[in-house]
Parts: sequence; structure tokens; C-alpha cells
Amino acid sequence: MSAADDPPRAVPDPPEAPTPATKVDLSDEPVFWDVPEAQSYGAYLDLERLLTAQHPRSPEHDEMLFIIVHQTSELWMKLALHELRSAIDCIRRDDLAPCFKRLTRVGHVQQQLLHVWDVLATMTPFDYSSFRNQLGRSSGFQSWQYRLLEFTIGNKNAEVLAVHRADPAAYDVLERALAAPSLYDECLRLLSQRGFEIPEDRLVRDFALPYAPHKQVTAAWLAVYHSVGTHWDLYELAERLMDLDHQFQLWRFSHLKTVERIIGYKRGTGGTSGVAYLAKALELRFFPELWTARTSM
Repeated sequence: MSAADDPPRAVPDPPEAPTPATKVDLSDEPVFWDVPEAQSYGAYLDLERLLTAQHPRSPEHDEMLFIIVHQTSELWMKLALHELRSAIDCIRRDDLAPCFKRLTRVGHVQQQLLHVWDVLATMTPFDYSSFRNQLGRSSGFQSWQYRLLEFTIGNKNAEVLAVHRADPAAYDVLERALAAPSLYDECLRLLSQRGFEIPEDRLVRDFALPYAPHKQVTAAWLAVYHSVGTHWDLYELAERLMDLDHQFQLWRFSHLKTVERIIGYKRGTGGTSGVAYLAKALELRFFPELWTARTSM
């Protein structure tokens, strides 16, 4: 008998597709349906204040986007500052393990801040110009939390304090941060405590002044990199610092390109030259010797 004479095989019926659920079954879930307001999710997060803090000054659709993007950024910066303060405390105690966790979290926060520009960039020049006049002279240049981030990490500039004089509470916080040792200053102190030769004038100085790099500090970091097995935690610290600096550079660059895309080369609402001013900030380095060391390895 040939294959052509074989009786036809029965084709099994296809399995029935599962019936799509129309709702989640909560019958076996011990949900607390009657939650006192004081113990509720909304009360814990103070959502009434948070979600009613957006006050567009025009009827333009995209002004809400602009407000929420900047408010969200300020919340992320608040968390970054919270983590950085804890990281600095850990470095002072020479307890680097929890410091690494804090700095890693800051890195993830920086990623959120970076992606914010992607959202803002969905706004066209026409969209922004329709409400830009409502901003008056308000500008991100006046963000005291951003300034505090820079002071805390290591970029000191007393000149910018003047823009915060109208806010005495913020001015006081910034003035104290300007005069205090930064994250990088504390790292150099730790290197010194571990036996590395750090110049005395880099350890005891006027911390309100911008940090000036020194070849002996570069040599200290190089010694760490050349003996990774011996100085593993310091090597790890150096790399976390580089991550922080690198992410900050990406944030600044994205800021510049988003501004360029939306307003071109107009002056900023806060009085700066806009894109030209932001380009200057791209030259800043929080940890200059760590960058220099790359060339010498």
C-alpha cells in the first residue's frame, strides 16, 4: 500500500483560548475597604497638596507638562541630596559599604532626571512660546536644590548665591553648604587618613572657594588604581564618583540640547544667555584628578 492509500489522520481540535478576564477577582483578597483618612495612601503621601500644586497661568495645554516636569525634577533632586548627605556621613566614618549603596541610588535618580528631558522635548517651540511669557523671570537657574547639589558634590561658586537673596531660608542653607566640605573634600580626607599623601592645603582650606586640582592628589588616585586588590574599597569609591560626574555631564548636555531644540539661542528667562551659558557648564568637572588619572594609567 502506498502512502497515498493511507487513511487520513484525524486532526485534533485546537485548544480553546482562555476566556479573557473582564475584571480582577477580589473575592478572596482581604482588602481593607474602610481605611480611616489619616491612615490612607493619600494622607501618607500628602497627595492633596501634591496634586493641587500645579497652577498653570495660561490656558495653553503644554504648560501643565512644563510645570510637572520641573516639579518632578525637584523631587528627584531632594532624594539625591538625601542620599548624598548619608554618603558623606559614611565617608567621614570610613564606612564605605553603605556609601556605595547611597551613591548607586543617586545614579538611578540621575537616570530619572536625564529622562525628564525626553518628556520635555516632546514640546515644540510653538507650544512653549504660547505660554513662555507667563514665566516672567522665573528660571531653573534659580533652583536652590540644584545649586545645593553642586555645592554638596564639589562645585563651589559663591557668585551664584546672589540670585537666592529673596529666599532667606534657601540662602542660609546654600551659604552653609558653600562653606562646608563637599563630598570630594571628604574623599580626600579619607585618602589622607588611609596614608596617601594629600597636600595639607587641600585638606585644610576655605571650602567656599572652588577646588583646584593638584598633581599629588592625582598621584594618590593613581596609587589606588595601580593596587586595586589592596585598596578595593577606595577603587570602588573612585568609580562611583566617576559615575556621578559622568551622569551629571550627560544631564547638562541633555539640558543644553533640549533648550536648543525648543528656544534656539534666545536668552533664558532668568537672564542668562541660554544655550551659550549651558555650554560653559559642560566644562565643569567635580573630580578633576580622577579624570586626569585616566590619561596617566
